[in-house]
Amino acid sequence: MIMKINGSIALVTGANRGLGRQFAQQLLDRGAAKVYATARRPEQVDIPGAEVLRLDITDPASVTAAAAAAGDVTLLVNNAGVATRHDLVTGDLDRIRLELNTSFYGTLAMVRAFAPVLAAGGGGAILNVMSAMSWLSFVGANAYGVAKAAEWSLTNGVRLELAAQGTLVSGLHLAAADTDMMAGQDVPKSDPAEVVSLALDGIEAGLLEIIADEQTAAIKAALSADPAVTYAGQLTVASGQVTH
Repeated sequence: MIMKINGSIALVTGANRGLGRQFAQQLLDRGAAKVYATARRPEQVDIPGAEVLRLDITDPASVTAAAAAAGDVTLLVNNAGVATRHDLVTGDLDRIRLELNTSFYGTLAMVRAFAPVLAAGGGGAILNVMSAMSWLSFVGANAYGVAKAAEWSLTNGVRLELAAQGTLVSGLHLAAADTDMMAGQDVPKSDPAEVVSLALDGIEAGLLEIIADEQTAAIKAALSADPAVTYAGQLTVASGQVTH
């Protein structure tokens, strides 16, 4: 299943900043016939040529309204996300639920609402924007990791369910990108424009999984390792031991 960007009609969630803004702009630059740029606060979207819609993916009524307003979509980019930086044992349960309501239930709501739209248009494509943390946990962001792991499983599942209608379902995984979400984090960061360009190339190539950087590729490759090896550094720090 191959998706051509030129002439497509795309909808991007969380298009007011970061990767979402890059997706909307680059889709237009690549010849998309129409781009619905959506956000919870649509007044923050400033992309010339885009059609702006209000959309809160955690609000079922908002999702339903968006699907009704954008009934011609052929490419759905599920980009909207949140990072509360809460852990699981001591973190605020409402913030943990927000992570899951956004990355899992919100993404699922969008897929369910737009699957019939895509089918009516011949199949189309869905791109879910995820993370290297789909496969690796970090103290200080474990709620995010759980939500992204759930979204990864969701992506694999709906890919199988939508194959019969000819819908390509792809997942984008990346480590840190230089966006507002990662502001203040002293880690290597990818250029959002390069990440999005790679993702759109992957969609056009029919890739099911798009790995944006070497760090993410290494994390995915290490999935078969024993957790004692994968988490050795974090477990050592947590237990107060010193390694040499």
